[in-house]
Amino acid sequence: MRLLILGCAWLMVGIGVIGIFLPVLPTTPFMILAAALFARSSPRFEQWLLDHPRFGQPLIDWRREGAISQKAKIASVSLMAVSYGIVLFFGPPQHWLKLVIGLILVACAAFVLTRPAPGH
Repeated sequence: MRLLILGCAWLMVGIGVIGIFLPVLPTTPFMILAAALFARSSPRFEQWLLDHPRFGQPLIDWRREGAISQKAKIASVSLMAVSYGIVLFFGPPQHWLKLVIGLILVACAAFVLTRPAPGH
């Protein structure tokens, strides 16, 4: 079971890394999940992720306070808006589907925006 959890953790890291380059795929939720899975399967890799220069501090902020930095909020909501623009102009022709996607993105943006900033 430990190896399965470890494999899932690395899969989440991989998806998170891909999300760095794809604006429609978020990175942080996958890294949060990877850290949680590493905590159950490999404390060494969990610590590696928490010490990582790019991913570590956001993960620590999330664990301690459920917090998202202002910079991350701006990036996240901006990329959601860009993604929705792509859906509007190049997405499926069904208006109901575009509306559903828009509602999901609004709900995600609301969640992100209502998280506290680190240290508050």
